[in-house]
Amino acid sequence: MEPVRMPLRVRYHECDPQGVVFNANYLAYFDMASFEFLTAVLGKSTGLNDFGVDFVVAESNVRFLRALRFEDEVVVSVRIGHLGNTSLVLEFELWRGEETVATGTNRYVFVNAETLTKQAPPEEIRAKLLEYQALGASPDPA
Repeated sequence: MEPVRMPLRVRYHECDPQGVVFNANYLAYFDMASFEFLTAVLGKSTGLNDFGVDFVVAESNVRFLRALRFEDEVVVSVRIGHLGNTSLVLEFELWRGEETVATGTNRYVFVNAETLTKQAPPEEIRAKLLEYQALGASPDPA
């Protein structure tokens, strides 16, 4: 299985008055890429809900390395950093060509889709995540 990669082009409304992507939009890029990740691993972005489970973001981190600007074409790469009993850490890298412009992580907690209380993911979901993790998907854009 190839690493999950999501291409995007920076839109005008994502930039601040200086023409640089506003920092909060990096988290939006991570969020969009997480849905692409779920589609790649589970077959559809709503695959968790089919099992009565969901995940919520418990922590986000971004490291800004280079500025992104309007109309830059980038690729967001995603891989599993950690799979715990009730949590999942996804690692993100944003690439402009061969240049890494930002890195980050989201720590998700699996929850019951109705009550939003923490719970372990169903074994079928866990098995698919472990299989993907075992493939050692590299985040590089190649």
